[in-house]
Amino acid sequence: MSQPFHKPGPKNPQRRTPQLTLPPVQRGRVALGLTAAAAEGRLAMQVCQSCGAVQYPPREACHVCLDADLRWRDQPGTGTLLSATTLHHSNDPYFRDRLPWRLGMVQLDTGPSAMVHLHGDVPLPQTPEDRVRVRVIARLDRSGKAVLVALPEQETPHMSDDPMLREMGSDPRHRKVLVTDGKSAVGRALIQAFLAAGADRIWAGVAEPWKDTAALQALVEHHPQITIVPLDLGQERSVTELAGQIGGKVDILVNNAEVHRTAGISGRRGVDVARLEMEINYFGLLRLAQAFAPVLRARAADGPAHATAWVNVLSIFALANWPAQGTFSASKAAAHSLAQALRAELRAGGIHVLNAYPGPLDDEWNQPLPPPKLAPAALASAIVKALCDGVEDIYPGDVTQDWLARWRDNHKVLEREIAAGGL
Repeated sequence: MSQPFHKPGPKNPQRRTPQLTLPPVQRGRVALGLTAAAAEGRLAMQVCQSCGAVQYPPREACHVCLDADLRWRDQPGTGTLLSATTLHHSNDPYFRDRLPWRLGMVQLDTGPSAMVHLHGDVPLPQTPEDRVRVRVIARLDRSGKAVLVALPEQETPHMSDDPMLREMGSDPRHRKVLVTDGKSAVGRALIQAFLAAGADRIWAGVAEPWKDTAALQALVEHHPQITIVPLDLGQERSVTELAGQIGGKVDILVNNAEVHRTAGISGRRGVDVARLEMEINYFGLLRLAQAFAPVLRARAADGPAHATAWVNVLSIFALANWPAQGTFSASKAAAHSLAQALRAELRAGGIHVLNAYPGPLDDEWNQPLPPPKLAPAALASAIVKALCDGVEDIYPGDVTQDWLARWRDNHKVLEREIAAGGL
């Protein structure tokens, strides 16, 4: 049974530094469809377009009719536990360090049987006639590959504290978080969301302390675990100095700092504003990555509350440029590309990189836009949930979901629709 997670005690300076181990990473190309769905928090399996059979594990052809026309489709994941065992010995270094480990065989209601990782609160069948119902989900393990996990059919107390689930997610509870822009509406919402999630300490970055920080100061007065720190992503010295001070303590880094202007390419003369957007939105992320990423990666095996995640607040306009905010969209597209490179580098160190792609936010830069707009609190809540669930990409908000569906359907059609003047 899962037990409440306890905050780790003081570190012993004499202990040996643990070595990071990752789960086995061997997967065939066809299995990446499962990983792609798990990266967005979905369970998908192949469905034959000829006979309708659902199959697992992934194959090149249908196991019933041998047709090769297989499409990935979302699945409910409900099923029955057929058998279970507990692993007490393993030759694999990753599992050897985390024993005991529960495994089970589940018969899914849609047809396939699957070997799964078994949550600690799933009861064992007592007789051959017992039908233990479970919910199977897809999660990304620490190597970034999809695995199947069977959960109890109903929520249980302390369910999120199961060691296996914590290993496959980045729950902020008892962890230390850096929010790069604590003054903005999104930054304050993120701080409040992490406080509610049980974060142990939060550093709030402030680029220009001489500007109005009253709202942030009010938060600090009521929550002593918040510390305001100077951080200007446009200045390399500011970034490297902060990394030297707290880099070895940060478990989750959230980069929400941005410069956002609302003109198109021909809406202003010169490149000063576009350069400033790139300076913060792209080069700022690069400076952060160079200063903080190696330290996070080095702490990926550092006890129960190890360094675990990096969050980038990007924009849905990174996928397809919105001409009304042309240079801002371009800077976010550059950041989107850089975030993919950062994910590839940090994945080898077991660090989870989450990219958030919101649409227009209900903030000062989008005041002229009509609803619907995403509230900063809704974005912050979605980010915290995605961290707990181990998701890689999130698209919160109605505008974002509509934009994403059109982009996936036909990106050239979306480009023409946007050029015609609408979201």
